[in-house]
Amino acid sequence: MRGEAFSIGRISRLSGLTVKALRYYDRVGLIRPATVDDETGFRYYAPSQVASARLVMRLRSVDVPVEDVRRCLEHPDCLTEILLAHRTRLETRATRLAGDLHELNHLLNDGLETTMSTTPPAEELFAHDEERRLAGHLFNAVWELLETDDRTAEDDDKMLHAAHASRYHWGQVGSPPHLARGEWQCSRVYAVLRRPEPCLHHAQRVLDICRAEALADFDLAFAYEALARAHAIAGDAETARAMTELALSATEDIVDDEDRKIVLADLETIPGQGRFW
Repeated sequence: MRGEAFSIGRISRLSGLTVKALRYYDRVGLIRPATVDDETGFRYYAPSQVASARLVMRLRSVDVPVEDVRRCLEHPDCLTEILLAHRTRLETRATRLAGDLHELNHLLNDGLETTMSTTPPAEELFAHDEERRLAGHLFNAVWELLETDDRTAEDDDKMLHAAHASRYHWGQVGSPPHLARGEWQCSRVYAVLRRPEPCLHHAQRVLDICRAEALADFDLAFAYEALARAHAIAGDAETARAMTELALSATEDIVDDEDRKIVLADLETIPGQGRFW
């Protein structure tokens, strides 16, 4: 058997997995050696295991969980389903990080005094500002649901309704940037739900508002990002790429470096797009 088998070093070179990783995957029962020498403890692998090891390397390189990798090895017909679910998790993570970075930038720019104050401003006593707070609360609730990995169908409905409710209230009391960002969030929710028609509609509304109100900088770049994502979801790769190029061009006019990085990072999560920074 040993003459037909590969040492752990050789299968490491053939598969791209490190020796340390192969030992770990042996311990957790993911890739067990074909034989183990009783005297030396050396591991030997069958040539047929190279393909499995390479698959493990590819899947783990994009952070597919070990248990999902195990399912792929045991049930190859589930590979596409598992990869689609993992893509959703990564998109959720990217959305969460983009939101965190954006909020962090506001904290750095605005300071913490207002955030940490325990005395509500006097203007919050008025109905107008109560509605603004409601719009913001709903907007943040949508972000929380977007960041949830294991959303249920009921959660998806809540997320969708909250996005529209937030946009409605911004329409009553918000400024043009609030309207554009409300439309953008509706488009993103539909993108996550893989519903191309309403995703495209709300993405176009973002751009319409930016043009009508002369909004540029961060908002214009995200208008094109929303359109690129919507067309990608709809299966129109050519238009998606064209919108991505417009988004990249718009990022050049973003004043704040961190805002520019947020847009560029978000563009990388669009299906079929590459790295931009």
